[in-house]
Amino acid sequence: MPVPRHPQDLDLHDLRDRLLRAQEAAIATGTVPPVLRPVVRESWERAIRGAIDPDHALPRLELDEDAFREYRASHALAPVMPVIRRLLVDGADDAGLVVAVGDAHGRLLWVEGDAGLRRRAEDMLFVAGADWSEASIGTSAPGTALELDRAVQIRGAEHFNRIVHPWSCTAAPVHDPATGALLGVIDITGTDHAVALHTLSLVSATVAAVEAELRIASLESTVRTTLRRSRMVAVPAARPARTPLTVLGERRPRLGTHELSPRHAEILTLLAWHRGGLGAERLAALVYEGAASPVTLRAEVVRLRRVLEAAGEPPLESRPYRLGREVELDAASVAKLLGQGALRRAAERYAGPVLPSSSAPGIVELREELAARLRESMLSDASPELLAAYVERDECRYDAEVWRALLEILPPRSPRRASVVAHLERIEAALR
Repeated sequence: MPVPRHPQDLDLHDLRDRLLRAQEAAIATGTVPPVLRPVVRESWERAIRGAIDPDHALPRLELDEDAFREYRASHALAPVMPVIRRLLVDGADDAGLVVAVGDAHGRLLWVEGDAGLRRRAEDMLFVAGADWSEASIGTSAPGTALELDRAVQIRGAEHFNRIVHPWSCTAAPVHDPATGALLGVIDITGTDHAVALHTLSLVSATVAAVEAELRIASLESTVRTTLRRSRMVAVPAARPARTPLTVLGERRPRLGTHELSPRHAEILTLLAWHRGGLGAERLAALVYEGAASPVTLRAEVVRLRRVLEAAGEPPLESRPYRLGREVELDAASVAKLLGQGALRRAAERYAGPVLPSSSAPGIVELREELAARLRESMLSDASPELLAAYVERDECRYDAEVWRALLEILPPRSPRRASVVAHLERIEAALR
């Protein structure tokens, strides 16, 4: 039996032809020929036992956008991403490489590096949230490194899945330094540079730095816990629940269960948005169109104080005007969710424009700012499903850019494409 040679000793085209023939024989007979390196041969055997289709298997995306973002933010590797970016990602653009970090199950959490290469990798769903475990996709450096719990390099046609043949990758697992538990994997993917000898050393060194950072963080946490237990810690009083202030959409604005007049809703919205308070002249300028005297505002504030008293809320504070305690402004909640990247939840909370009937300068500015932030997030980050729901809103009816964006991200065979094209034609006809 011939001794298997390392793939780097072979001409790349010859290697690919040999591996394709070996794969066809392995699928037909159930036995992988010995021309493969042992690590690859054993991985192919697992793929065949798992009935993975080398022509059609694609990674799964099991979590929706918001659930994935929350999962990733709470993962043990999230705090050490600055270390990984400093050691690997910062140089990946120049080197034409992609850096991926996954969890212990093979789900990719971050995919960063060369922008052009990442766009190409999206064709095979090498994206954040995708399952690249061996059980899902077959042989790959991140999946096989997790399966074997050691560093692995996979070159070109050594991948069991043929869609991955143009790529090469190097990956190594990351462990909890305190318990030894498997936390995830760090991977470099790209052309042949991704399996150079120095690449394996670089990934291994990064893993060592990450585990050292985790060890330091664990020790610091232990010290803080010990110090807290050694002191008498007063338990703070529970904060009272904040009263909801509802101003989004066509509904009558409310503070809790109390309906508000349009003017009172404007004042409360502006004070809830500007939590630090507003002087009388500034608030008057935001509430009234044209020149307005603070005297007019003060008369309205007197009436508003009676409304707050009836609702069981603390009175407004003066100099500057400020709420006696925070309220739960629905517009502010949407802005906060957008800032956190929770786009789906933000869209669900966004019932419509801020006080749509108001012409108060400050409300108009707030309305436009929030609508613009949601729109930009939709254009850049929304899934086809989420963007399809968004375009049905009244404010999107004649927004050609948003409808074109939906057409671009819909799958080629989506039944929605015809109706989107028809709507775009109606927009163009209306604008002629």
